[in-house]
Amino acid sequence: MSEARIYIYKRYERFWHWSQAALIIVMMITGFEVHGSYSLLGFKSAVQVHTLAAWALLTLWAFTIFWQFTTGEWQQYLPSLKNVDAMIRYYVIGIFKDVPHPFRKTVVKKHNPLQRLAYLALLAVISPILWGSGLLYLFYAQWPLLGLERWLSLEGVAVVHTLGAYLITAFFFIHVYLTTTGHTVFAHIKAMITGWEEIHEPEQRH
Repeated sequence: MSEARIYIYKRYERFWHWSQAALIIVMMITGFEVHGSYSLLGFKSAVQVHTLAAWALLTLWAFTIFWQFTTGEWQQYLPSLKNVDAMIRYYVIGIFKDVPHPFRKTVVKKHNPLQRLAYLALLAVISPILWGSGLLYLFYAQWPLLGLERWLSLEGVAVVHTLGAYLITAFFFIHVYLTTTGHTVFAHIKAMITGWEEIHEPEQRH
């Protein structure tokens, strides 16, 4: 098995990744407390922390979107169906049989086809559900000014927001699980800390 190290994740990329993860964790903890699942901070404090974390995450996303487009990194998220079947077979069967990973990371291709589709689902489905319902919930007092009370109910918005919370929670834990599927349990996590990805490939036979 040959090994090489390539610098894949830039400093800002690592910063926004871990900052986003921390804010999402805070929002999950406080959000489910607001929902009434348990009591930790108290309802009022949980609402305040949840709202503050939401605005912080929106601000982080604004800077990150600007960074993505000025650096061209947005292209990393363009979806593709090429080799998706190979990735599914790997995660369902191959990973348990020590089959070589069908995707090789490079500086210009950091995400495999399955990851790209997952990020598309996050951006196109989960995020609009969460942020749309969340902002409606936050600005409930302004509904009469926009005439929204004729079309929406606070209970309905709360249900949609809770659905989004369950979806992002599932996405989060699946994402965490997949970080453990490298050549070692912490290889992918280490790469996102240092920026350096260790590439392991079978030795070529002559």
